[in-house]
Amino acid sequence: MAPEHSVTTPPATATSPDLESEPSAANVVGDTVAVSATGDIIMGNAPSRMPPDNGDGFFDSVKSGLQSDLVMGNLEQPLTEDTGTSKCGTPPRPNCFAFRSPPGYARHLREAGFDLVNTANNHAKDFGTAGAGNTRTALGNVGILATGNLDEITVREVHGIKIAVVGFSSYAGANNLNDLGHSRSVVQRAAQRADLVVVQVHMGAEGSGMQHVQPGHEIFHGEDRGDPIRFGHAVIDAGADLVVGHGPHVLRGMEFYRGRLIAYSLGNFAGGGHTLSGSGVLKYGGILHVTLTRDGTYAGGKFLSTYMNASGKPVRDAANERGRQLIAQLTAADFGPTGARFGPDGSISRPA
Repeated sequence: MAPEHSVTTPPATATSPDLESEPSAANVVGDTVAVSATGDIIMGNAPSRMPPDNGDGFFDSVKSGLQSDLVMGNLEQPLTEDTGTSKCGTPPRPNCFAFRSPPGYARHLREAGFDLVNTANNHAKDFGTAGAGNTRTALGNVGILATGNLDEITVREVHGIKIAVVGFSSYAGANNLNDLGHSRSVVQRAAQRADLVVVQVHMGAEGSGMQHVQPGHEIFHGEDRGDPIRFGHAVIDAGADLVVGHGPHVLRGMEFYRGRLIAYSLGNFAGGGHTLSGSGVLKYGGILHVTLTRDGTYAGGKFLSTYMNASGKPVRDAANERGRQLIAQLTAADFGPTGARFGPDGSISRPA
């Protein structure tokens, strides 16, 4: 087992600032903390499938909606130059997808307000361990934390409240969501080191036909991508205060279990350079906001709808809130009495 570690306070250097000394001042009400989270983020696929203007302004439409004390997303690509070790080989194998954006694209995440990204997913090592390492360096250079390696517990302190974030997936090098014993152990250790524990998890089968959450393991292209309900309940039993899911590339419902919120999938947030399909329900995503007290009590939440435009940039869908409508329908269908309740303003409340 790899040693437990945290990247809360990396050495203060010219390229790796002391992040814990720079907490956000936004959205603090008494002894609470506000977090926001998105689903899958791909900014482009170098060298040929890249957003216009070198990605400048990529997140402008959603920047204000992201603002909170801790802004998180699932970074589903390396930030690296070509390491020569693409998982798809040279020339690339048919139906294999390896994504990367230049290391400089980390600044777009920073300018959007992201504080932390999850790398426990099936594309983090598209360009090998070297590419994954380059990603961490690029993120660190702009002051963004990462989580997702095996036994990694990433802690951020906001106004005296410590938040531990732990990433899970079904892939080598990450905490395995199919090993529930180990999953519980990591969460328990995280709970000992922080006031709050947030689980980021890449789970579930992919595609427009995978919007519903049902009991049992989900298999996709021969891969066991976990039993989302069993996993979500297990990590909350172990001490998690919020579970943020992504991976199916569609929105899924939300439920409350033991008073804690599980968002089973936040869908596609960004697919620059046409890297993610924007057809039908695949274009919809959103920004989840959750406020928690120091002891993990749910103090409120909200869902802001987004969609990917023709170039794959995320756009705030304030006029129609189609993502929220989808999630409300899916939640009612899949979870009934344990499902989250959605207000006309996007507010999320616990079931009566």
